[in-house]
Amino acid sequence: MSILPPRAGRRCHNALNPLHSCVYFSPDLGEEFGELGLDDPDAVYFAARGAALGAVGPGTVTAAFYNFDHARVARHLPAVWSVVTPAAALGARLRAADSTLRRVLGEETLNSPEMAEAARLALRATEGCTRPAKPLYSAHADLPVPGEPHLAYWHAATLLREHRGDAHLAALLAAGLDPVEALVSHTATGKGMASRWILATRGWRRTDWDAAAERLRGRGVLDTEGGLTQAGTALRADLEEATDRMDAAPYEHLGAAGVERLTELGRGFLLTATAAGAFPDDLLGKD
Repeated sequence: MSILPPRAGRRCHNALNPLHSCVYFSPDLGEEFGELGLDDPDAVYFAARGAALGAVGPGTVTAAFYNFDHARVARHLPAVWSVVTPAAALGARLRAADSTLRRVLGEETLNSPEMAEAARLALRATEGCTRPAKPLYSAHADLPVPGEPHLAYWHAATLLREHRGDAHLAALLAAGLDPVEALVSHTATGKGMASRWILATRGWRRTDWDAAAERLRGRGVLDTEGGLTQAGTALRADLEEATDRMDAAPYEHLGAAGVERLTELGRGFLLTATAAGAFPDDLLGKD
């Protein structure tokens, strides 16, 4: 087991995760699912991300995704599975990932030695992931590894994303943050999704957001302007450190040198994709 520098695993995750996530903002995803008869953006997201779990109902997805209003999930599940099977949904998502990465990275990057190296390193890291109490990771870990390096890299980034995500939910529960409180406090850091994006996609109303903010002010987490207090900043830092501990295994398995190199490669790919418009300009922020 390798001893890593502080937060090395988190930095690596932060370099890899966005390139996985960009497929959910890509028009290619909607086009792929539209050809299968599914055109509602919410239904597409729930099907694309939840398909690895099988033809599950809304309860499973609400629990696994954590920060969506259950009523919004229930409007689409299990009905989506009468339109697309989980296998068809996974195929559509992978095709969308392929076309999206080809557009935002370019063929030269996809066919480069660096992409092949990044895929090998990321897959090596996933060998250290653990299944217990990690449902989204474990479901995705049952999927086959794609043959092309850029898709293998995307697949590995998916596993690492969901492994950390499952751990983070445990940390949120331990900290006593409900789904909306988790979103509000994350947005208050300036590093989370802007509230207008959250309210448009997660199913919560402005009254839900405001009530959660008021509860957080009562706990001393937010100030009167909606920013984090000193205690709130410490709470969010503790959450990330708790997540780091539960998510350490893949990066310890890869080793310090491998983590450093994978982070370097991932950041390079992410910068290229961002410059190519992989994400909405107003995605992050407090408003």
